[in-house]
Amino acid sequence: MPNPTAAMLVIGDEILSGRTRDANMYHLAGQLTEAGIDLVEVRVVSDDAPAIVAAVKSLSAAFDIVFTSGGIGPTHDDITADCIAAAFDDHIDVRDDARALLQAHYDRNGQELNDARLRMARIPDSATLIDNPVSIAPGFTVQNVHVMAGVPSVFQAMVATVLPTLTGGAPLLSETLRIDRGEGDIAGPLGKLAAEYSDLSIGSYPFQKDGKYGANIVIRGQDAVQIASAMTKLESAFPL
Repeated sequence: MPNPTAAMLVIGDEILSGRTRDANMYHLAGQLTEAGIDLVEVRVVSDDAPAIVAAVKSLSAAFDIVFTSGGIGPTHDDITADCIAAAFDDHIDVRDDARALLQAHYDRNGQELNDARLRMARIPDSATLIDNPVSIAPGFTVQNVHVMAGVPSVFQAMVATVLPTLTGGAPLLSETLRIDRGEGDIAGPLGKLAAEYSDLSIGSYPFQKDGKYGANIVIRGQDAVQIASAMTKLESAFPL
């Protein structure tokens, strides 16, 4: 039975402008690999409501699970929650359960739950909350879409909350061999190996170091015996 499929939607002008380097995709990919969930697509959109709504609809229909990051904070450009509600034709407003979490948090810290902070309690009616042990303001889930903060520490905490609730498959295993030859020299034998082991994913990742060319060959799959067999043949074809 194939593993569940997942997609990630990264939301924010700051990512597309280059002002912020996204770290959340890297973290999510690693976590999903361990859980046996295949991350198939990652899409980045700006803080544009129609673009976000369209992307959410498309990804939700195409994949088993969708994760979003960014745009659920207290500022005017944090529009993700409203866009998720629009994508699923859901009503959205300040929810009592989310408000109670924020109120208790800011009371403990001697801060006011002002209108800006209250924006983080705007949650679609049908959503379930995602716990946020870092800064309290919750993420939420609507159908197969998990909506999370863009701040890496908060995103990671929310991923840790959501993953145990998901059904995964077989973890993806991998082995790597460094070959100090150019891709043009190894492409032929590598293609034959890939054809022989069609159930495995065999990737070539070239590098240049000290004026010399090489490639890291990564063999991925769910069958450890097949991976070991393919790696043995690869090592025989390109002895160190």
